[in-house]
Amino acid sequence: MTTEHPGVYEIVRYDPRYSREAYEFIFEALAHTQQMLDRVPQTGDREPGPQFHVRGPELLHGACDLARQEFGLLAKTVFHQWGIHRTDDIGEIVFNLIEAELLSKTEHDDRLDFHDVFDIDRALTEDFTIPLEEVAWSKRGSK
Repeated sequence: MTTEHPGVYEIVRYDPRYSREAYEFIFEALAHTQQMLDRVPQTGDREPGPQFHVRGPELLHGACDLARQEFGLLAKTVFHQWGIHRTDDIGEIVFNLIEAELLSKTEHDDRLDFHDVFDIDRALTEDFTIPLEEVAWSKRGSK
């Protein structure tokens, strides 16, 4: 994770249930989800419009996808170290960021959008595969 948002430190002081890294990851997960859904704002867009909005369940799926890509089989462990055990935890992080004015929401967004959407541990571990390209690359790198 390369970007640090200064307001996150204050959120963590206010609500220490989740680590700073969990909050920073949500920014990356949002960008990843927008890219997955082809809703990426163009450079120079001052105020991203509703066409770029990501709903709670979409962000949850995008966050799990990114975690699996970045952390592989350790994704569940990383989430647990950050304080994320359920989809509701991601909702709490998102709404803490909204309350700190680091993210925005529509009038239709609600914490309940994140409530018990799926078993996050299963989403991070079930049917995990390592693409053959990665295996081939790692074998080349070890010779």
